[in-house]
Amino acid sequence: MRAIVRYSWFGVAVRVIVGGGILVAVALHVGTGPFLHGLQSIDPPVIGSSILLTATATAAAAWRWNVIAGRLGVGMPWPRAVGMYYRSQFINSVLPGGVVGDVHRAVDHGRRAQSLAMTARAVAVERTVGQLVQLVLTVIVLAVAGAGFGGVLLPVAGAGVVLVVAVAAVAALASARVRTVLRREAAAVRLGLGSATVAVRVVGASIVVVACHLATFAIATAAVGASVPPLRMLAIAVVVLLAASIPVNLGGWGPREGAAGWAFAVAGFGTAAGISAATLFGVLAILSLLPGVIAAALASIVHRRSHHGRLPVRDHQLRRLTRRLPRHGTPAEAGALEPGGLRQGR
Repeated sequence: MRAIVRYSWFGVAVRVIVGGGILVAVALHVGTGPFLHGLQSIDPPVIGSSILLTATATAAAAWRWNVIAGRLGVGMPWPRAVGMYYRSQFINSVLPGGVVGDVHRAVDHGRRAQSLAMTARAVAVERTVGQLVQLVLTVIVLAVAGAGFGGVLLPVAGAGVVLVVAVAAVAALASARVRTVLRREAAAVRLGLGSATVAVRVVGASIVVVACHLATFAIATAAVGASVPPLRMLAIAVVVLLAASIPVNLGGWGPREGAAGWAFAVAGFGTAAGISAATLFGVLAILSLLPGVIAAALASIVHRRSHHGRLPVRDHQLRRLTRRLPRHGTPAEAGALEPGGLRQGR
């Protein structure tokens, strides 16, 4: 938890101000009606579907993380990885920035594996690969299905990618420290993936994760009453998910709603429908994590109780035990064996 304590409060403040500012601006533009409509669209079938999709995405993401951690020598049982991933996602969804849960996951795993450097690197590589796969999928989807939006979505997404790359390039050119960090992280990614087989597994798991989130957003869109054709739905959803991954938010809120309102408006379905869908999606993201978080907590309690009664005996405990044992004199010297196999008495 020390990493969380040292978490930059300035960075948290920036995320709260920017994410909250975007959310307030959206609310001032459209009013509270779309938000309330999204909340009122919750029903058991929608929640059940999102729970199943979130469970699939979490299992795939935890497997991706465990594969990379195993390559770095800090692997763990997959069920434990799933439970830890559920918890980190829940923390990310209720705290600003969207990264505190991953920091907690790295620290918790580091305590278990006694190698905080490697566990932090495993989490960083896992998140980096996941973001890269999502970015590539976004570009591919917009190249295929973005033409129906008047040629707006792909240029905007492309401009965003170019801006991020340009900022990273300027920072690398201006600072030797940044170049060192980038080289170290690139080496960590190569080490974490290791081979083409591992890379295919990790990329495949990442595709499953993105597909589950896209399906959840499509369900949320249908639940608020918006009828969007599949290809257009796919293009809108990748833009919204890309905006939600920007680490300037309030537990995911802010950029996601702004992007959803803009994308729905560009597609001709209305800003209000997009904000309602994004609101419902945000609520479902939290509700669908609760069963996994509760199950992981219960499993942890059962595990601790089952192992409490059979702790390993330490060397000092053995020495103390030998001092407490009653002594009955020195053992008799062994005599020679008789023909029948018995020892001769003294």
